[in-house]
Amino acid sequence: MILYLHGFRSSPSSFKARLVAERMQELGLGEQYICPQLPDSPGEAVRLALELVRRFPAESVALVGSSLGGYYATWLAEKIGCKAVLLNPVVDPLQVRPKHVDPASGIHVQEWIRTTRQYESEFKALRVDRITRPERYLLLAGTADELLDWRGMTVHYAGARQRVIEGADHGLSGFAQYMDEVLEFCGASAGAKG
Repeated sequence: MILYLHGFRSSPSSFKARLVAERMQELGLGEQYICPQLPDSPGEAVRLALELVRRFPAESVALVGSSLGGYYATWLAEKIGCKAVLLNPVVDPLQVRPKHVDPASGIHVQEWIRTTRQYESEFKALRVDRITRPERYLLLAGTADELLDWRGMTVHYAGARQRVIEGADHGLSGFAQYMDEVLEFCGASAGAKG
């Protein structure tokens, strides 16, 4: 089962979420893919995710987290012991500075500031200072991410399987070419019907 966690002000209709959903359908695994609309509250977002994944054995769960969803996926992977694929993940939401936030990308500076201030204690409660089992993680980081520093991602996920993608932006517009690698890491393949 794959649980996809979208980013800030995103949705299950995002480019990457749709690509994963479509590929899972093509593989005949559509029923093993879940992508909920996450609430603004970090605490509520992870409670919803926990409620969804606890219906399955931890070893059958894989998370795919994009941007802020990657922050949540890291906490969840540490909590339940499952695999996680991180797509340009936020390492620390409280360290993302407004100067790094580009309004043209769909993320509005004032919304980000308001959200991080409003939910600061919830973000702090979800912080993972160091991952415990790097082999459970696959990181895809774009060197041209206009919002986040890919180098911080590679340091935070040291020891994890990493794919640094030269020239890739925050949205990972070339994500489709990495789809099979992502799904293979998650344990999803045509023969994986359950």
